[in-house]
Amino acid sequence: MSIKILADSASDLSKKYYNEFNIEMIPLTVQLDGKEYEDGQTINPKTVYNSMRDGKSPKTSQVSASIFKAVFTKYAKAKEPLVYIAFSSELSGTYQTAKMMELEVKEDYPDAPIHIIDTKCASIGCGLVAIHAAKLAQSGASLDEIIDAAKYQAEHMEHIFTVDDLEYLYRGGRVSKTAAFVGTLLKIKPLLHVDNGKLIPLEKIRGSKKVLHRMLEVMQERGTDFQNQTIGISHGDDLEKAELLATMISDKFGVDKDNIVIDMVGAAVGSHAGPGTIALFFSNKPVK
Repeated sequence: MSIKILADSASDLSKKYYNEFNIEMIPLTVQLDGKEYEDGQTINPKTVYNSMRDGKSPKTSQVSASIFKAVFTKYAKAKEPLVYIAFSSELSGTYQTAKMMELEVKEDYPDAPIHIIDTKCASIGCGLVAIHAAKLAQSGASLDEIIDAAKYQAEHMEHIFTVDDLEYLYRGGRVSKTAAFVGTLLKIKPLLHVDNGKLIPLEKIRGSKKVLHRMLEVMQERGTDFQNQTIGISHGDDLEKAELLATMISDKFGVDKDNIVIDMVGAAVGSHAGPGTIALFFSNKPVK
């Protein structure tokens, strides 16, 4: 029996990866200019970034309960195993809504093989977990093997990222107004990571040229076995810088560029991170 992998749009994977690995995607919602859009389906991330450059503040909301119920019911009726690789519960209510709908669906289908994993990951960090699970599913791995591997990958997924303008993090409540103002004046680039699903400041770096080099230093300090894993880079409408980072990683660690996933930060996550964001994702333990 086939095992289906489900991800949400906060995994920031493009349709190419959903199609290649047979991953189903459900969207978070973005509100902009009084209209509501489905992330990854009815709004282009560039539209969000351009609006933010113009001073607008798009809002986001979690995946709706009705979408979860419809998807879970479909797989429950078919008795097809479903593994949902969820966006961090510390950054969205999406995981909690999914769990509520799982319980509701299982009232009618108590044996429904629905499994939900709180990755505590974001953006392509979550996407890499979904890809890994999907590859295992395609190779014929068992349900338990897929769940165990996905949990392992999520637990050991490092997120190292920076933003182009602290103002966007201020709007999202991540830094104080004073910190954003002073940081912008001093051209300070914050380096952040994800710890137990939460965004945590790591250090401050003055000058954008230094920040990519520092990201590689942190990668070397925290990571391992780079040549035998898939590395992720997501960007807020700055493909040139993302590709530069990929080249630096390839040169420094001997990583084949075919093993580096580069994608744009989607509309939902990008509404909080802003244009110019650069994020790096890798495993800190040998990949299972």
